Amino acid sequence: MAIIAKSGTPSLSAVLPPQNDQFQLIAGEAIAAGDLCYIAAAGTALRSNGTGTGVAAVCVGIAAQAAPNGEAVTLYRNVRFHYGAALTPGAKLYVGATAGQIDNAATTGGTAPVGFVVDATRVFIHGSYY
Repeated sequence: MAIIAKSGTPSLSAVLPPQNDQFQLIAGEAIAAGDLCYIAAAGTALRSNGTGTGVAAVCVGIAAQAAPNGEAVTLYRNVRFHYGAALTPGAKLYVGATAGQIDNAATTGGTAPVGFVVDATRVFIHGSYY
């Protein structure tokens, strides 16, 4: 398993992402553009982490922009994102064992795919189904 490196600053590849698949929250920690996130019990967005099982290994969506702790952040799901370089189209994506990151193989907590690679630079994130 390997974390997929971000190439530049990840960004939406669609001009108008689906309105029903946006979650506007307050960041419970510093979040970078392209980080996978979940909703904590306090209702804040935190970076997903596949090192263990439980709510932290869930992916509610991907952050479109960086947000410092305590500021607004929008998470998206069912979207294409400019994310990496030299990616393998069709490869499944998982919550990484490093907070917020995407992995190309299942992790301890990230056992179900949260997306897939569209082409050499873009990913599609559908989030966790639960």
